[in-house]
Amino acid sequence: MSALGPGQSTSSENHASSEHKFLGALREKLKETTLYDAKIKANHMKHKLGKFHNIINPNHRHDEEHEKAADEKRTKIAESHRFESFAPEHDGNMIKWYIDGRDYFWAVSVALDRAKETIYIADWWLSPELFLRRPPYFHQEYRLDQVLKRRAEAGVKIYVIVYKEVEAAISCNSAHTKHALEALCPEGTKGAGNIRVMRHPDHNVFENAGDMTFYWAHHEKFIVIDYNLAFIGGLDLCFGRWDHKQHPLSDVHPAGVQHEVFPGQDFNNNRIMDFQSVEDWKSNELSKAEYGRMPWHDVAMGVVGPCIYDIAEHFVLRWNFCKRDKYKRDKEYDWLLIEDLIGPDKEDIISVQRPKHPVGEYIQHPLSPLSTKPLRPDQGTVHAQIVRSSGDWSSGILTEHSIQNAYIEIIRNAQHFVYIENQFFITATGDKQAPIHNEIGSAIVEACVRAGKEGRKFRVIIMIPAIPGFAGDLRSDAATGTRAIMDYQYKSINRGENSIYGQIRAQGVDPTQHVFLFNLRSYDRINFTPAMREQEKKSGVKYQEVQRANAEDIMSSGLHSVDPTDKHGHTEGRTQEQDDSGNEEREHMVDQQRKFEAQREAAGLANEPPSEDSIAKDAFEGQTKVSSEAWDSGDLESEKENFVQEELYIHGKICIVDDRIVICGSSNINDRSQLGFHDSELTIVMEDKNLLESTMDGRPYQAGHHAATLRRMLWREHLGLIPPQPLDASEDPNAQPPGDGANNWLQGDQYDALVADPMSDELWNEWTGRATTNTDVFRWLFHADPDDNIKTFEDYESFVPKAGHKQGHLHDPYMPAETVRKELDKIRGHLVWFPLRFLEDADMAERGLQVNEWTESVYT
Repeated sequence: MSALGPGQSTSSENHASSEHKFLGALREKLKETTLYDAKIKANHMKHKLGKFHNIINPNHRHDEEHEKAADEKRTKIAESHRFESFAPEHDGNMIKWYIDGRDYFWAVSVALDRAKETIYIADWWLSPELFLRRPPYFHQEYRLDQVLKRRAEAGVKIYVIVYKEVEAAISCNSAHTKHALEALCPEGTKGAGNIRVMRHPDHNVFENAGDMTFYWAHHEKFIVIDYNLAFIGGLDLCFGRWDHKQHPLSDVHPAGVQHEVFPGQDFNNNRIMDFQSVEDWKSNELSKAEYGRMPWHDVAMGVVGPCIYDIAEHFVLRWNFCKRDKYKRDKEYDWLLIEDLIGPDKEDIISVQRPKHPVGEYIQHPLSPLSTKPLRPDQGTVHAQIVRSSGDWSSGILTEHSIQNAYIEIIRNAQHFVYIENQFFITATGDKQAPIHNEIGSAIVEACVRAGKEGRKFRVIIMIPAIPGFAGDLRSDAATGTRAIMDYQYKSINRGENSIYGQIRAQGVDPTQHVFLFNLRSYDRINFTPAMREQEKKSGVKYQEVQRANAEDIMSSGLHSVDPTDKHGHTEGRTQEQDDSGNEEREHMVDQQRKFEAQREAAGLANEPPSEDSIAKDAFEGQTKVSSEAWDSGDLESEKENFVQEELYIHGKICIVDDRIVICGSSNINDRSQLGFHDSELTIVMEDKNLLESTMDGRPYQAGHHAATLRRMLWREHLGLIPPQPLDASEDPNAQPPGDGANNWLQGDQYDALVADPMSDELWNEWTGRATTNTDVFRWLFHADPDDNIKTFEDYESFVPKAGHKQGHLHDPYMPAETVRKELDKIRGHLVWFPLRFLEDADMAERGLQVNEWTESVYT
């Protein structure tokens, strides 16, 4: 056979080449036919059915070569960082603290209104009908869904990920969140398609053929706006979180229901009843005329600087993982790319996949170049790092528990004090406290023992709620789970040889000189006056009906309902606008409100009522004494039934060490938050390089400005040494986004010097003395529980009888009114002692159907 020249081929090769061209052209033509669509659908169905194999392969996200390669990349990155975090340390962040909901939500409202390109929101619970500014009647444009709608109509792309709850156990109704937000800009209107909401995880293998996850939750709470700023901390954008520093319990307003601060479901008290049917946001079965709300204490951060990128990267990872796990074949959900992580050797780090037949686009973020964003390390003075708890079920990655690593290392190295505010405190001192596994407790023991043996003054101050915020009487069967949590807390703190107290004592150090626990508690007077009772009588309308009518008025614009014919059915749903015309229930409520208001003058309410709507402010220094407060008609005996108290629910997740380092985020101190493969969490570790000249135990000390000012303001609030807050935060720098003025910490006023030195004897005497006085008053007037006098369930019945006592009200209705008032005069701030001996002689969490070896990890 003769040799062939370049470019030539044999006849068989020519035939193969022609056949290849023909088939290629045929494929191109078929792409425009239903046959090609059918092929793709069959391919998608094959992969969807293939997911059922994952039930018997728990390693299915990590067993293929490309998955192993991605895992190896992430592992190498984490091993090169402190705390083995996915994120590096960054200098030059500008970080602002926010104490309580008023400041935080106002700042968020300002920042959201400025969004130009993208908004990322990750929450455990998101309430579209949440008002970011108060009172709601006068700030209806700042209802969260209305703010987001304005930005979507302006072209901003909004991405939301919320935890998909187990409906039988939790009432946050993420289906309503999704329906409500995606209905804001219906197809064919301005902003259509600009709001996308993912719910994850599924709890049933038949839902999208996804993995089942029953026990664990997405617990992060953070926002990223335009890659220009971020918020991170303990506050979900949901009902029950808005509060200000005086923490009122009352929300009754004789001057008019339009002055209500907590409309509808936003008025809540979990000691009495949990949230009910949150999709019906305007309803509330809890009467404001009879009960006080549960106040809420929380902390969050606003960030400008390089840490924004890491918060955004975590969101994008989670978005793409949810896309891959649940929405892979849904064209309405795109893949997200990040400018610095593009290309086959990088994008798998954020879980980007490129299947043969992709559904949805690949969108690069940020929408304008990273070089235009404030991500350089020259924005501020705070050295910071993002840490997380994340794993296979939550992000599709190998387990990361860098939050626990950070807590352990920072506490272990503490020299002067550790200050903790947290919703839970369940931790182990070693490997002998199963089922508890996180070892933050071990770090506390080590720091205390070292200080004790060195003869060094050292304190660990722990602030947790008196009772975890679940509904019901602690003695009831329904509260078994709550008692189990409390039981694990006591075993972590002071009960048993493996507790923190037990392990410190075993090494020859007195734990009572180093570890101290406190709660917060608030009081108020419900301003449901005799004149209002008369107004009810004359109108034939209960005030509870009026409060519901007000909620209907301000919360029902843009109502949303599920379209049951949607392709996703009850699981995901799409939405349709709800027509209110001819709504008889609404018309009835409006008519009842008119009847009630028509009797205002006849009931004696024509003029400004003499009594304050809330007297919670009287617990702060420089305010009116309770004994001097006016009461309608002057009949003080009628006032007594309106005095109420409640635990001030500590929900923040804060740790401040030596006035230098702050840890803040979504992570509780328990296994759920700390192990990495349970709940997903995001937290920031901060150390300010801007030093503040201060004192520590009477000696000159250079504190971190960020940590020291946050700690001083927290302690001043708890001691009642700050002024009460107005509802309007427009002129308050503490309620503006980072970059809009520095935090105001009341520098140089009469109480600043008192709280400057966290280890001074004067401050400690004030702190413990205030806690003792407050505890004594709440015990005597209200028999507030839990209490150290309750050691058995029999004691409980004697201390707070089940029958005949209304939750939160005075224990003795026959106590003279003047005595009650003068006793309340003694309370300052909200600080009370944690009852270390509560139910110490009882079996707090008897094992059974609710608490057993299969369920105990849920409570730890």
